[in-house]
Amino acid sequence: MEEHAFDIVPLLWLAGWLLAVVAVFRAALKLPLETSLGRWQRWLYASSVVIAAVGVCALANVALFLHDGHIDLTREKIYTPSAAAMRVVDALDRDVTVTYFYHSRDPAAQRSREILQVMERRNPRFKLRAVDPDKEPTLARTSGVRIYNAAMIEAEGRRLLVQSTDETEIALGIQRVLRQRLIAICFIEGHGELPMDNFEFHTHLENATDHSHGDASSHVIDMPGHGVGRFRRALEAQGYEARKLILATRKEIPAECTAVIVASPRTTFLPAESAALRAYLQRGGAALFMFDLGFVLEPELERLMAELGVRVEQEVVIDPLSHHQGDPELVAVTGYDRHPVTRSVSLTLYPGVRPLRIVGPPDGVRVVPLLTSSRDSYTRPVQPVGTRVAGRPPAETDAAAAPPVAGPRILGVVVEGLIEGGSRPLRAVAVGDGDFASNSFFPYMANSDLLLSTARWLAREDGGTAVAPRIPVPPHILLTGPQARLVFGLIVVLLPLSVIALGCVVWWRRR
Repeated sequence: MEEHAFDIVPLLWLAGWLLAVVAVFRAALKLPLETSLGRWQRWLYASSVVIAAVGVCALANVALFLHDGHIDLTREKIYTPSAAAMRVVDALDRDVTVTYFYHSRDPAAQRSREILQVMERRNPRFKLRAVDPDKEPTLARTSGVRIYNAAMIEAEGRRLLVQSTDETEIALGIQRVLRQRLIAICFIEGHGELPMDNFEFHTHLENATDHSHGDASSHVIDMPGHGVGRFRRALEAQGYEARKLILATRKEIPAECTAVIVASPRTTFLPAESAALRAYLQRGGAALFMFDLGFVLEPELERLMAELGVRVEQEVVIDPLSHHQGDPELVAVTGYDRHPVTRSVSLTLYPGVRPLRIVGPPDGVRVVPLLTSSRDSYTRPVQPVGTRVAGRPPAETDAAAAPPVAGPRILGVVVEGLIEGGSRPLRAVAVGDGDFASNSFFPYMANSDLLLSTARWLAREDGGTAVAPRIPVPPHILLTGPQARLVFGLIVVLLPLSVIALGCVVWWRRR
């Protein structure tokens, strides 16, 4: 079901009901009022006509009630549930009870009640009870509700309280209360990664590079306020439990971690940490690797990535064709290979991304490109940052050593299968950038959709209904380079020239 799609089936049932009513009225006008039959025959005739008319009307109304339709004539469709919320209701296979405690004088709460009523009519397994706490204070008190505009969601003995007037948040609550297992997403920290518990607002690097997220800013180690707090909060809205994991203080990754996230580390891993990652993936774990520009993989971690069929290059991708604003290092991706992760993803942005190379994976491991740059993109070598691997000097690079070769570059891959010594199939995603998941870029374009879809796939929930939480952001219109040039040409160049041309035509005809 697309956003605000119109369902024609209820309209057809309405047309059938209308035809039945018209047929009854037409029969009433055509059938004779007086007959030459006997008394008992006239009584039987009249009774049959009444019973037939009532029966037709009753059946038509029952059919219409069982195929209820909803028509929203507002331009913004404010009385229509979101497509994601409707998909959640359609997918219900167990009874869910929602008790909505609303403020009867709050317009937003009244709209939410009407939206929930539409959702209730959609599926008989969705049961709604709308309660005004001012009129039924005892019920609110016994339910433990002390606030307005809150939904108590119950299913199979589990309860969850959601405070919102947004049906999308309630749909997320339904998914959470129906989930029968704990999903813990563990953020690995201790190497200068983007922190998961920082402030959740739009942040940028403030330094001499003037808000750059490319190669120049990759050498800046101190990044105050720059983190993945918005990503963490979006995961928690999905019902996932976000945990911080300091890998250097543990011998292994806990089995409770459904998936681990390596969010743009700045300093090199220890060999024991890389060994813990390998052991976790051998047990069938899942991991999202986001390696930013300049990060150096220590030999054990590099060997693990090779076993996954991936090599991380010490280069930066420059895309003159598909990028944001005037920065060719802020790569924009508009097309994706077919995969459950990118099923509903559109434009995404990657500020300062390094390419990945697929190297012959071992038997039992399947590597699929997920993100690629445009055909005009090329790469430039970059210096590694902050290496502390003993006996391994930084690589020497020479940007003028060879002319750049244009062609699409792989920016992200998905990996499935069994690595050497593995007992269960693993799932992994590797991306050559971490800034795209940060607070600065997470809410914009489809970055959040891609990251949440990746988390669902890693948690092996990709078969369910995807519902993305609403993320409040300032109003922005983000365009790629070609789109910006097109808008500039149409508005700044073509429109004024057309006015001048029309003026010249009018002058020529009146001269």
